[in-house]
Amino acid sequence: MMTGAEVKALKDEEIVVELGRLRSSLMAMRNKSVTEKIEDTSQFGKIRKDIARLLTEQTARNNKDS
Repeated sequence: MMTGAEVKALKDEEIVVELGRLRSSLMAMRNKSVTEKIEDTSQFGKIRKDIARLLTEQTARNNKDS
């Protein structure tokens, strides 16, 4: 789980890469949950919150530039 300070320290390209990694991880977990029982279901929420943090920072940077 990432903190706000960690997200702000990332470069723009790193945010895009991290978003892709987290989204694919979330999809893999969803697929896995269909076929077998997930031990730690709280991971779904944690990944979604990290994605939201990254998207918020990305939007803030884009709005600051314009």
